[in-house]
Amino acid sequence: MNVRRRLIPTAALASATVLGLTALTACSSTADDKDGKLDVVASFYPMQYLAERIGGDHVSVTTLTEPGQEPHDLDVSAKQRGQLEESDVALYLKGLQPAVDKAIDQSGIDTKVDAGSLTGMEKHGTEVGGHAQGHEEEGHEGHGHDHSHEGADPHIWLDPVKYAEVAEGVGKALAKADPDHAATYKKNTAKLVKDLDGLNKSYEDGLKNTRNKVFITTHAAFGYLAERYGLTEEAISGLDPEAEPSAKRVKDLQKMAEEDGVTTVFYETLVSDETARTLAKDAGLRTDVLDPVEGITGKSKGEDYIQVMESNLKALRKALGAK
Repeated sequence: MNVRRRLIPTAALASATVLGLTALTACSSTADDKDGKLDVVASFYPMQYLAERIGGDHVSVTTLTEPGQEPHDLDVSAKQRGQLEESDVALYLKGLQPAVDKAIDQSGIDTKVDAGSLTGMEKHGTEVGGHAQGHEEEGHEGHGHDHSHEGADPHIWLDPVKYAEVAEGVGKALAKADPDHAATYKKNTAKLVKDLDGLNKSYEDGLKNTRNKVFITTHAAFGYLAERYGLTEEAISGLDPEAEPSAKRVKDLQKMAEEDGVTTVFYETLVSDETARTLAKDAGLRTDVLDPVEGITGKSKGEDYIQVMESNLKALRKALGAK
C-alpha cells in the first residue's frame, strides 16, 4: 500500500516507448506481490503471527528478527532501517528490543503499534505466582504488580488472554491504516480471538488439577502464564535469558525443588540449556522444553504459536503431575 513505491511520473509514462514499457513491467514484476497491500514490519515472531493472522491476503509482513535469532539483543541493520522507512505499519513490543524501539521512534512510519499499550503489564522478578510468600524468608525474590509500561515484564504473548487483547488492538490499528479492508481485518481478528479463547480454556482445564504448582524455567518468561493459571514460575535467571544466576540462587532452587516435589527443569530452544541441565543433574531432576515462542525454527514443537503453546501445555501437565 505504500504509494511511494507505486507512483510513476506522468512525464515518464507519456514519453515511454513500447520497449520502455516492457522494461518497466519486467522490473516491477518482483514487487507485484506487495502491490496494493499494507506493508507491515513486525519486530519478532509473536507480532508477525498477529499481523499475518489478522491481515491475511491484504498485508505483506516483514519481520526484523529472523527464525532462530534470539530477539532480546537484536541489532537493527541499515537494510532493516530502510524497510522500516518504506513500511506503512510497525508492530512491536516496546521494552523487549531496545534497538527496535529506537529505530521505530526515528522512522517516519505513519502507524506505530506498541503491543504493550494494548493490555495491562506488570513487573516480575525471578519468582512469580502464589508460591512466592511461602519462601520469602529463604531469600526468594517475589513479584510486584505495576501496570506501568516502564521496566515491566514484556512476555505478555504467553498469556492467551492478554495476547487476545493485543490482537483486538492490532486489528483496529490495521483497519484504521487500511479502511478499504476493515471488514476483513475485523473478521480475521474475531477468528483469532476465538482460537486464543479456546487455547485459554485448554490451559484452564489442563492445569486445574495437578500434583504440584511449581515449575522451574531458564529465564523469567512465563510469569503472566503462571499467574493466569494459578502456578508459580521459579526462574533460574531473571528477564534476561543470558544472565548468569548466583550460587545462592541455584542452591535455593535445589532446596525448593526437593521440598515442593518439583520434577522438571525447563529450558528453551533459542538460548543455551547448559545452566538448566546442570541444575537438573545436580538436583536429580528431568529436563524438558518450555518454549517462550519467540521464534519458530526446526526445533520448535509446532509450526505456529497455537501449536507450540499446545505443546507447552502438554509439557507442563507432565511436569506438574496433571490428573
